[in-house]
Amino acid sequence: MSEALRLTDLSKSFAVGKRLFGPPKAMVHAVQPLNLTVTTGETLGIVGESGCGKSTLAKMLVGLLPPSTGQIEIEGAVLDNADPALFGKRIQYVFQDPISSLNPRKTIRQIMEVPLRRLHQMDKATRAARIHEIFAAVNLREEFLDRYPHEFSGGQAQRIGIARALAAQARILILDEPVSALDVSVQAQVLNLLADLKETFGLTYLFISHDLAVVEAVSDRIAVLYFGAIVEVGSAREIFANARHPYTALLAASAPEVGRPIVAPETAATELPDPLSPPLGCAFNERCGFATDRCRAEKPALTTDETGRAFACFNPLSKER
Repeated sequence: MSEALRLTDLSKSFAVGKRLFGPPKAMVHAVQPLNLTVTTGETLGIVGESGCGKSTLAKMLVGLLPPSTGQIEIEGAVLDNADPALFGKRIQYVFQDPISSLNPRKTIRQIMEVPLRRLHQMDKATRAARIHEIFAAVNLREEFLDRYPHEFSGGQAQRIGIARALAAQARILILDEPVSALDVSVQAQVLNLLADLKETFGLTYLFISHDLAVVEAVSDRIAVLYFGAIVEVGSAREIFANARHPYTALLAASAPEVGRPIVAPETAATELPDPLSPPLGCAFNERCGFATDRCRAEKPALTTDETGRAFACFNPLSKER
């Protein structure tokens, strides 16, 4: 299958304690250099704790943040220094909070027309036809077009946010916690809608979430981020059932399930390392029960085993462990 997205040595660092003259006091590496490919029509889930770099990565992909290093290719086109309009035509962002992501001073029609007018220079009649097509696809009534964002429920507002992303005719959607702010019953409706839209428009999804059950249900593959780095990549069916990296196993064990008591993870530390003073070696070594002296001194590279599972660990878990 063809590649929809390829990331090569992509990273993002932020300066801390900027000075008027001279270098900053420190640099925080929010996303460490990573390499990743997403095939056309795939849904790649991205999971990890808050602060692991998920949203920073997503914002780089849509041009909201410039990368510190590396290259972004979308359908073979390098977009690192391209016109921002090229990003908008190829990749779009669906935000976590549907209400705050919509301009409260604009009607839904005005919001929907922006990408059609600025990215595709459509005339009024063509814009109207396109909006009619999109609203039908997301199951919204056209009478909503003359209302304002505050007049809608969370589920309706998220459908509008999805419709706005589709209006740009992008082939790749970044879904950043798209259902976390919604009621459980509404979550199911939106997830089913996303599945239908993917089939109808031939879309590729990057689905970012902290809800492991949701990610596992909608994804083809899952990438696990920890401290700004990918520590494991595998199929959604296998990655939590047979984790190879101890952090992936920790996430799976920590996720609440109906009918199962919540059990705190048995680790020496439960917080991410200090970004201003990152640990030597593997960033997970202080929380890992299998860490060795090598783990504390050397950073493991992401390697792929004979089954196609990629993980960054010197002492990977096995089915017997």
